[in-house]
Amino acid sequence: MPLRSLAALLVAAGVVAAPTSARAESCPTGITVPGAQYQQVACLPELTTAGTVASGHTVPADWAGLTPKDLPVPSGVPGVQIDGYFPDSSTTNTDHGWNHDAQFVIRLPEHWNGGLVVSGTPGVRGQYANDRAIGDWVLARGYAFAATDKGNTGVEFYKDGRKPGDALAEWNFRLTQLTRAAKKVVQQRYREKPRRTLVTGMSNGGYLVRWQLENHPELYDGGVDWEGTLWRTDGPNLFTFLPPALRGYPQDKEAVVKAGFPAESEFLWPFYSQYYWGLTQRIYRAEFDPGYTGADADYDYASRPASVHRAVAKVALTGRIGKPLITIHGTLDGLLPINQDSDEYARLVRAQGRGAMFRYYRVEDGTHVDSLFDAFPDRLRPLVPCHRSAFTALERWIGRGENPPASRTIPRPDGGSADLVTSCTLE
Repeated sequence: MPLRSLAALLVAAGVVAAPTSARAESCPTGITVPGAQYQQVACLPELTTAGTVASGHTVPADWAGLTPKDLPVPSGVPGVQIDGYFPDSSTTNTDHGWNHDAQFVIRLPEHWNGGLVVSGTPGVRGQYANDRAIGDWVLARGYAFAATDKGNTGVEFYKDGRKPGDALAEWNFRLTQLTRAAKKVVQQRYREKPRRTLVTGMSNGGYLVRWQLENHPELYDGGVDWEGTLWRTDGPNLFTFLPPALRGYPQDKEAVVKAGFPAESEFLWPFYSQYYWGLTQRIYRAEFDPGYTGADADYDYASRPASVHRAVAKVALTGRIGKPLITIHGTLDGLLPINQDSDEYARLVRAQGRGAMFRYYRVEDGTHVDSLFDAFPDRLRPLVPCHRSAFTALERWIGRGENPPASRTIPRPDGGSADLVTSCTLE
């Protein structure tokens, strides 16, 4: 074997480091993000959190609490990272001290598989929120990865926008904007367009997957929706099940169950009641119905003015997807009860005649926050490995024409907790 070929193999295998000149050639800095107001380009020896935590190219607070503590961290992914922001007038995102919203991160691995994955964040977190759950894994598989803060962050995100509903509607615009820009960035870096563009995300990020595939299917080849939030003008939505849960807990268990939360999830209610139910109801009510002055537990969405329903209609989902979509959702979700969310969305998709391009996997004993698995390893299972199984099933579906397994409820398998963190079989 020629000496140069042997050296290349050793570098690729991680046995030896690439010479400085080789790194410079393979890690260009002259990349421009179309439409960005500001950007910083860095050539990094490690794009996953195995390196970006130490180098300061991620913000661990953005992704804290979203994954099990024993989730493996891949490494060995050198490449380019671009941080920056698009023009925006709001200042809720304090990452990097920029105090500027519409922040994004784009990562371009040196060894590229031809694909691009784009994502919006869960909750009201910053752009690095998916780094552990999604970014590390797709980067290790060779994908370019781009994520957005959705245009506003934090518990006062609702102060953005001129009219009720504007702040949340901006989330959709920002992911569309980033997708278009990231495609061009990929072409600059690799001298060809991405051969496959996939959209994925959890919770509010899952909502974005649904909306994008309904409204901009031309930008994507498919998506994986991880417990996406359902917004429907006439319900179900957060305002139809959180207020009765707030009224009922802790005295009236039946009221909480009637709101949609399964009785089997009762052991999780103290956590969700303390950290999610009240806060979520308050900040989203402030976004869509700022004129309301009563208690959040007394909120009655059905009786609110038509203007409130019109604000929700700005972001409502229809189920009219235009590209293949796989949805996963845990049966013990303590924030977005499955029967008020993904069960309903699956019905919408099928009612629109789009069932052939849709698969839905209900994950037994999965809950909204994977870190709770660490506290209840004998009662819960994390969703992150099920997301990865769904993602690879989507790859085969759109790449090879192999139909994924039929939609079903995936039972919790017997076995140790370590297996549950790393594996999930869809069949």
